[in-house]
Amino acid sequence: MTAALTLDAAEEIIAAAHQRAQELGKAVSVAVVDAGGFVVAVRRPDGARPLTPDIARAKAYTAAVMQRPGKMLKKWQESQPVFFSQLSQLPGAAMPIMATEGSLTIKRNGEIIGGLGIAGGTADEDQAIAEDVLTALGYELEFAAWGVPGTPANDRKDS
Repeated sequence: MTAALTLDAAEEIIAAAHQRAQELGKAVSVAVVDAGGFVVAVRRPDGARPLTPDIARAKAYTAAVMQRPGKMLKKWQESQPVFFSQLSQLPGAAMPIMATEGSLTIKRNGEIIGGLGIAGGTADEDQAIAEDVLTALGYELEFAAWGVPGTPANDRKDS
């Protein structure tokens, strides 16, 4: 059975993120999307800069559709900048792909159920808020690295 990221769960994540940001003295926008990158909820508190909701949404979208936290995608983006710039131009891309801090994949029971984007603090603050909140709420933060060697499909013994 596929788990869904409910509005209640999204609101819980957003409230916790705003509380954590307040403790740091920051006004951050927070976006939560489902596994397909579609918005579940976005909140921009008083004092957050005007563009932060869009940045948070792009970060959340990236984490969901790329199925890895934005920070994990940075080296790939650096090694293949043309590829990454083209991802955002694909007809099905609803948002830019942003390989950066503050972009976390929401995963529970081994299943990717959405993405979280935080924007408004420094890169490290956005990342810390996202990690603190998802950890506190019981979501998983472990992901396999990209490009891990495996058995090529044509070398499998079961074929």
